[in-house]
Amino acid sequence: MSRPSRVAACAVLCAGLAAACGTERAPSLLDQDTLVAGIRPDLPGLGLRRADGSFEGLDVDVARYVAAALGKRVAFIGVKAADRIPALLDGRADLILATLSVTPERKTRIAFAGPYYNSFQDVLVRTDERGVDGVRDLKGRRFCSVTGSDTAQRMLALPGMTARIVPAPDYGRCTALITSRKVDAITTNDVILAGLVRRTPGLRLLGARISEQNTGIGLRRGDPDGCEALNRAITRMYQDGTAARLTRKWFGGTGLDRDTVEVPQFEGCL
Repeated sequence: MSRPSRVAACAVLCAGLAAACGTERAPSLLDQDTLVAGIRPDLPGLGLRRADGSFEGLDVDVARYVAAALGKRVAFIGVKAADRIPALLDGRADLILATLSVTPERKTRIAFAGPYYNSFQDVLVRTDERGVDGVRDLKGRRFCSVTGSDTAQRMLALPGMTARIVPAPDYGRCTALITSRKVDAITTNDVILAGLVRRTPGLRLLGARISEQNTGIGLRRGDPDGCEALNRAITRMYQDGTAARLTRKWFGGTGLDRDTVEVPQFEGCL
């Protein structure tokens, strides 16, 4: 065989190998029969473990919806805030639906489908607090903030705002502190606070809307097909009215303003 012929043959062989390699892809959610979803076990209205070990809440219903849209079964495990990304990376969970806000730092470690809802940081006070219509009316007062959350720092960044921050390990403890009048307010995402209102009489939301948070479905990087399938499912959830129905189901009567429920702007799948 002449040199030009050998070069041409090698080129054809290399192209064939490249094409063959191109058909291989990393494991995808779409290859699995059952998806394991990590859910917060301690947030009423979002993710709460019942006495019998099952889970309930908005995030649970969303997980069931998107799994069904992908033709998959779904199982649940409980994950606290600090364990959400580790559970995904070490393979205990395939999806995380646990108030996981989309941030630039997290996007370097995991991928996000969605967001599947947008929320705002808000403030919770007792209903008998008089003359408190906005966050600045609580200047210098005592705020409960869960350890590891950055919501207190965002509130303190407001011009002229001061407060005494009282740390707590979880929102159950914050609720006990505010009902016993050891703190004056709780600050975090409005959907979390709305769940506390639903469970505990005598509390109300201020509607402060301090900063917007986009909550997405966490999944492992390198699965654009699975991510895009989840985005299609989230879109359908809004278009067929399920998103609005679930919002009313879990947050109706709490004072959370969700009159307009629209498809969030997606982050894009990497």
